[in-house]
Parts: sequence; C-alpha cells; structure tokens
Amino acid sequence: MFKYLHYLVLLGTTTYQFFLSKKERKQRPPGELVDMGKYRLHLYKKGVGDTTVIIDHSLGGLDGYFLIDALSELTQVCIYDRAGYGWSDRSFLPRNSDNITIELELLLSKAEIHPPYILVGNSFGSYNMRLYAHKHPEKVAGIVFTDGLHESGMLNMSFSIIIFQALIFAGFLFSILGSFFGVIRIASNCGFFEIIKPELNKFDQKIRQQVKRSFYQPKHWITMAQELWHLGESGEYLKAANDLDGIPIINIKAETFFKKSLLTILFPLRAINDLREQIHNDLSQLSTNYSQLNASRSSHFVWLDEPELITSAVQNLLHASQ
Repeated sequence: MFKYLHYLVLLGTTTYQFFLSKKERKQRPPGELVDMGKYRLHLYKKGVGDTTVIIDHSLGGLDGYFLIDALSELTQVCIYDRAGYGWSDRSFLPRNSDNITIELELLLSKAEIHPPYILVGNSFGSYNMRLYAHKHPEKVAGIVFTDGLHESGMLNMSFSIIIFQALIFAGFLFSILGSFFGVIRIASNCGFFEIIKPELNKFDQKIRQQVKRSFYQPKHWITMAQELWHLGESGEYLKAANDLDGIPIINIKAETFFKKSLLTILFPLRAINDLREQIHNDLSQLSTNYSQLNASRSSHFVWLDEPELITSAVQNLLHASQ
C-alpha cells in the first residue's frame, strides 16, 4: 500500500485540479473575450475618460488586476491577458514582443478602444509598450514604465545572470507539471503566494483569486517559458525603438530587484542590480520628455509594493495631455 502511496496522492491532486479547472472554465470572466480569428483574448475595461490607459503585464504576471480599480477613478482603463494567460486562449504566434504588439493593436481595433492611449508597461510589458509606441506614435499620449527593461543590458547579461535566468526557465518547466498535477493550486490554498509576497494581503481576496486562477493552469507556465525563451528575440525587435522623440515617459525605478530574504540569499543580487542601473540609464535616453520616479520601498514588483506611484504617474501624464 505504502509503495504506491505517492501515486495515489498524485492521482488525488490531479483529479482535484481537473474538476476545479473544469468548473472555473464555466465561470464568466470579468471582461469580454474578443475573437482574434483562431483564438480569443480577454479584455477588461473599467472607468470613463477620453484618454485610455492600456496596461501590459510583467512576464507571467497579471498586474493590471491590482491596478485597475485605482486607475479607473482617473479615466478609462483597459487590461488584457496576453495570449496564454488568464482567460485568454493560447496564440499560434511565437511569444515575442513583435507578435504581442501586433495582437494588441488588433485587439484594440476589434474592441473599438480609441486613442489617445497612456501605456503602462510592467517589467517585460515595458518592451511591448515601447515597441507599440514606436509602431503607433500618433496614438500614444504617454508611457509609464515600472522598473522597465532595455535590450542593451538584457542582450549582454553577465554569466551569473544567464545561469540565474536558466534556473528560472527550468522552474517554469517544472511548474508546468506542478500545475497539471494540482500542486500549485494546493500550495496556493495553503497561502504560498502570500508567504513569498506578503504585500498581496493588502489586496482584496477576489482580485487575488482572479490572478491566481491563471497560475493554476499549465498554459500559464508554458507561456511564461515561451516568453522567456523569446526574450532575446524580443530585444532584437526593440533595437528599432530607441528614439521615441518627445513622447512623455515616466519611468518608475525600484530600489532593488529582489528584497533580501532567506528566499533570495543565493540570488546574484549585486549583478542584477548593476544590470538594472545600466538599463535605467539607457531608458532615460528614449525620449526628450523623460522623467524618473524612485520607488524607495519597492522590489521589482512595484505594482505590489507601491502601486500608488503608478497611479500618480498616470495622473501626471493625464494632466500634461490636457
């Protein structure tokens, strides 16, 4: 009996995952599912205003769900789940920034979301928002980067960071199995996400559940792995987007990438933060109308640590565009 106990446990957790996932697929999403041809993307709108804030999430994140309530008090806000995340279907296109911006433009057109836009790009989302602004500058009233990325540094990472990135990629692959077998869902039910990031506790349980729901599915981790795999390819596309002329940019710079803890003690924090310094210097050259806000209490996850800074940056751009 004990010889096969681990198989019985996996059978139980997988069955648990299967039936809860089936139940979740029947639930209505908070927004609308927009037909993109061979797949659908989830778009969630809230608020009213002539200028629309478009939020693109970090790699694997659904950060906009934590921001939409506060930002929608200022103007209309749209968040969307990139293909493969949340309520969105997977896309047949490679997960690089060029394809992501093509999908975003088609999504906005089909959903009749008219410019001007203020673009908010969190981490990897800064790649996508910057490339979108390069392709459609006439539609963009301003950009907010939250601890944004720049390809000059990302394409020339030190050996220690490359190894660190490879370990993260391996973690994503293991998480595909973990989500399939229901392990991630069970860990979440035990408060694992809040242990790793206690700042989650300041957000409503409903919002947290909307975000966690995506992490329970294998497609979420597959998409994360794909986006990370294509990160260098995305960086090559971004080389064409290094002169955004006078588009107003506010870059929110975190104090550190990871806060020091027992979980991060083995991470190459110094090398990562040195890379971030180079990245932020390069970001400052993108526009003649550039400013920076320092998030002194934030790790890389500004949208969790100091979300009020993002609201303040959007408010500043709204006032400047009037």
